[in-house]
Amino acid sequence: MTELEHYLFDLQGFLVLEDALTPEQIAAINQLLDQHIAEVNKPIKPWIRFDSLLGWGTEFRSLIDNPRITPYLAAVLGPGFRLDHDYVHIIRQGSGPIGSILHGGGTPYDPGQYYLYQHGKMYNGLVAVAYNLTDVPTGVGGFGCIPASHKSNLPFPKELQNLEHPHSCVQAIPGKAGTAILFTEALSHGTLPWKGQHERRTLFYKYSPYASAWARYYYSPDDYPDLTENQRLILKTPGFYP
Repeated sequence: MTELEHYLFDLQGFLVLEDALTPEQIAAINQLLDQHIAEVNKPIKPWIRFDSLLGWGTEFRSLIDNPRITPYLAAVLGPGFRLDHDYVHIIRQGSGPIGSILHGGGTPYDPGQYYLYQHGKMYNGLVAVAYNLTDVPTGVGGFGCIPASHKSNLPFPKELQNLEHPHSCVQAIPGKAGTAILFTEALSHGTLPWKGQHERRTLFYKYSPYASAWARYYYSPDDYPDLTENQRLILKTPGFYP
């Protein structure tokens, strides 16, 4: 993470990282998604969510420690970060699985998802990596947030939550397929209604500091014999970092 990126993450609560996935990775992941969508797509649904994708293939397990992303995770979470949970959203039209609402914010303090900066160092709880598997052009919806809200000293106002008619302080973050948005879950964020003619496909990998967890389940590295030692460490249960 460069000094500029460090500043921008502290300022905004997110970074946009282009080319986080190669065209080959995007094609392989979308092909696997096509297969799974076909199994559950009768009748056709406006959106689909799949959880816990590591068992679907090496394409998903390789992203546990994506070299394009892990240096940023180490910078914002410190050494010994762990993968907390993963899932994918497929949205055809309108709202997604959590509806058109913003959630999160710096206040009140949440021990599982927080942002602090003390003594020249940042401290984060849950941090998300959202990979665009399809293009997200300007003006069609997708990821939206209120920049800097991860440092707000006041609770998030209810009148700003609805994204059907977003306030001017809400910023949409476009990006081509392969782009990743790295953000702290303390940021007020959500999904703007999707207006694109194609599906919005977003893959989420969410990481926590080594000593904490957000999800109610843990991975078992032994379920995936092909993992590297580093990947096994990232799938560890919360606890002391060696």
